[in-house]
Amino acid sequence: MRKAAVIVGSNSDVPALEGCFETLKNLNIPYEAHVYSAHRTPAEAAAFARGARDAGFGVIIAAAGMAAHLAGALAAQTILPVIGVPMRSGALEGLDALLSTVQMPSGVPVATVAVGGAQNAALLAAQILALSDDALAQRLLKRKEDMRQTVLEKDAALNA
Repeated sequence: MRKAAVIVGSNSDVPALEGCFETLKNLNIPYEAHVYSAHRTPAEAAAFARGARDAGFGVIIAAAGMAAHLAGALAAQTILPVIGVPMRSGALEGLDALLSTVQMPSGVPVATVAVGGAQNAALLAAQILALSDDALAQRLLKRKEDMRQTVLEKDAALNA
């Protein structure tokens, strides 16, 4: 199975990624997490992205706040799918990060989840990896069925 990379632009955002890390672990997806900044360590971020495919990665999750150029900077250096997670921060509480992440120029796509949507980023990464991994696809199907059952149980309890 290919690995997922989780790149965060600032160590202060790592706690907000716990849902991402937990989801990847629960789905048995190997991953590595790194702190690279599009502005403070651009050479290291670019080098990681350029070598990610050969290093066994299949998808990159990039979380950053404020100017949030990290996902686009990584996407410019790789053909791997990049998922941007805009982080809540600053006076605009993540709106600036959302717009910076989602407004990529033609030819540099970045899939973008909601502000602070780290768990959904992990699930989207899992769905991408599951295209070539039937066991992972089965784990995702089971997760969906478990969610369905939980909602149906809550519905039944509400009407009991």
